[in-house]
Amino acid sequence: MSHAAAPFELLPGADDSPVILHVPHSARRIPPAVRADILLDDPELARELDHITDAHTAELASLAAEASTVTPWRFVNRLSRLVVDPERFPDEREEMLAVGMGAVYTRTTHRRPLRAAGTDPEPLLSGYFHPYARAMTAAVAERLAATGRAVVLDVHSYPTARLPYELHGQGPRPPVCLGTDSFHTPPGLVALAQGAFAEFGGTGIDSPFAGAYVPLEFHGTRPQVSALMVEIRRDTYMAEPGGAAGPGLIRLAAALATLVDAVSCKA
Repeated sequence: MSHAAAPFELLPGADDSPVILHVPHSARRIPPAVRADILLDDPELARELDHITDAHTAELASLAAEASTVTPWRFVNRLSRLVVDPERFPDEREEMLAVGMGAVYTRTTHRRPLRAAGTDPEPLLSGYFHPYARAMTAAVAERLAATGRAVVLDVHSYPTARLPYELHGQGPRPPVCLGTDSFHTPPGLVALAQGAFAEFGGTGIDSPFAGAYVPLEFHGTRPQVSALMVEIRRDTYMAEPGGAAGPGLIRLAAALATLVDAVSCKA
């Protein structure tokens, strides 16, 4: 399978790096067979992709990797989250099912129908979600075997103004939101991130988005796997929604590289 057609890609870093920059929501590509089952017309779909895509985050991770002293690994989703969202639970544990945005979305960011009622999610789960999960699990396992630990830094962005799908969007919307997991996010990792992003006007914890991604095989059982979600407010680096990146992208990449190096050097 060519890189252009691959649904996801693991980009290698240094052998001694424990860090994986995980970029799950940066792409807009939707395979034709999947597009056929989406109810929106082309202009409506383009607008929805503007709202739902974490634009330029793959470039941000790439720039940070280039600037890091110890090159991190990168796991990048090459398909839109409208195909599947690899960070959701694939079952009833997922709270976003309440707004039609579980692993397979049935509603848009504005709660309009995205797929027909009663759509069977299983073909998309088996074709896209589970292969992604297996590959990410393998990537984390490789870092554990090579370095004795793995650190998943989730690279996201979020809109300046709350969108209707957000379940917990009533709280603060800081320039950088740090999502944590009670088991997998040690306080020291949060402190390193707060220091790295201090110049952007402040960081917040778990507002408006909470949690951090860990493959289910390790979740709640392997403290050697740590994780932090880095949610960057889009007005810090781009024109919203879905516009071009600005100079803030370079500054954010430098800050992310600072975090990567701090994590890599921490015993």
